[in-house]
Amino acid sequence: MMSSFKILIVEDELKVASFVKKGLEENDFEADIAFDGLMGLKMTQQTHYHLIILDINLPVMNGFEVCKEIRKTDIKIPILMLTALSATDNKVMGFESGADDYLVKPFEFKELIVRIKALLKRSQEYSFSSNIINIADLELNTDSKIVKRGNDIIDLTAKEFLLLEYLLKNKGKVISRVEIAEKIWDINFDTGTNIIDVYVNFLRKKIDKNYNPKLIHTVIGMGYVIREM
Repeated sequence: MMSSFKILIVEDELKVASFVKKGLEENDFEADIAFDGLMGLKMTQQTHYHLIILDINLPVMNGFEVCKEIRKTDIKIPILMLTALSATDNKVMGFESGADDYLVKPFEFKELIVRIKALLKRSQEYSFSSNIINIADLELNTDSKIVKRGNDIIDLTAKEFLLLEYLLKNKGKVISRVEIAEKIWDINFDTGTNIIDVYVNFLRKKIDKNYNPKLIHTVIGMGYVIREM
């Protein structure tokens, strides 16, 4: 019986990809394979995976490029880079592009499983603390990263998702621009910038424009609040 964890292997060497897939399935994981970087990126956009095993030397798009693209829309999915490149510079580049861990070929499969379980545990502990948050007919799933309004799935960028998640976790509470800047952008708020207002407007267009009731409200001079009325 397979576990509920689904893993994507992005690896162009058929023998390695097949070996990893077989080993994962023997350890009760579900596993898919992409044989080039672009295919891997497209599969992450079409299917919800719990973890990605990503080689660096890939056809079409290399692993660094794939990792950066994934991180533009999903900052939380664990990415384990699996590569023959062991130089420190390559490891640094891997982490800078958004990887969570790095395993050098050749490797012991036991070590791969230990790394995978550690990454999954870390991500699940974060997610399960509050799996689903909702207000009215708006629902945000912190595990699957899916946002729905009624029966519609709403596509959000990574920052839009984090902003909505923060507002929902503080529903009914007026959140200042300063607090949003610190919590979501990790920056000190510059009164000369309108980035907070821009992103709130992005969210409004996606979750409020074609729906009722309107949920995101401006409290003039104070900030924003998500509430039903």
